[in-house]
Amino acid sequence: MSDKNVVNWRHVFSPKNLLFTLAGVASAVFAFKGFMIPNHFIDGGINGISILISETFDINLAIPLVLLNIPFIAIGYYKINKTFAAQAFLAVLLLATATHFVQFQPVTYDKVLIAIFGGLFIGLGIGLVIRAGGVIDGLEILALYTRKKSKFTTNEIMITVVSVVFILLGIEFGWDKSMYSILTFFTAIKTADYVVEGFEEYTSISIVSRKEEEIKKVIVNDFKKAISVYKGERGYLPSSFHIKDDCDIIVTVVSRLETRKIQDAVFEIDPHAFIFLQTIKEVRGGEVKRKAHH
Repeated sequence: MSDKNVVNWRHVFSPKNLLFTLAGVASAVFAFKGFMIPNHFIDGGINGISILISETFDINLAIPLVLLNIPFIAIGYYKINKTFAAQAFLAVLLLATATHFVQFQPVTYDKVLIAIFGGLFIGLGIGLVIRAGGVIDGLEILALYTRKKSKFTTNEIMITVVSVVFILLGIEFGWDKSMYSILTFFTAIKTADYVVEGFEEYTSISIVSRKEEEIKKVIVNDFKKAISVYKGERGYLPSSFHIKDDCDIIVTVVSRLETRKIQDAVFEIDPHAFIFLQTIKEVRGGEVKRKAHH
């Protein structure tokens, strides 16, 4: 999506993106009709507000789903990316249509199961639609736009906003439904993150070793990972505080599944190497991951 001022219809209607969108909508509808709506659960966001309005005023859910999401899709169209907005509108339209025509018998009335599996399927739906380049909830557009203007992550922005929705749910249907819906929401967020980002949560590995050149070659040439090098000092041990040496501190960012392999390779080169790991909340740019973003 190189040109933000033109809708790339080939992207919107490509077989891959259509498949992801349809699968995401199907999963979301299953969550709504099979778990959440019959039991007055919501997942937060604009779609959660739509469910609240539908339940409170006894109107067709498709109506608030479309009407409430349109202003946020307009924000996406004018402020983010026109192709992204078109993809989001298609997903919301399909979701509204499916909720109107598709019916499911409630899968369970167990509140814990509803919260967990309802959140899992709605999160799966959200993640699949995001993989297609769109969203099925206008709040995600607002969070994405706000993130560009602030230091907060998308999830932090969404959590702040949906707190109001859960308060309204507690007032209308009882606080137990509100608390279970919070569990649904967090399950949905985590599931969507896994679908979009994969299971390879990223980790920063910092390495201090006297065999630094060998370790650099292994990480870059064997593991095909980019590295950054900081100039530092090693030593300062309790038994020999005055002894120190200049050294290179090697830093690389890898997936969680790769951390053990790299550590083993480093310790094979230098059994006395010093390694520490840090969990990374968000990774952008560089050579870590090349993926299309909105």
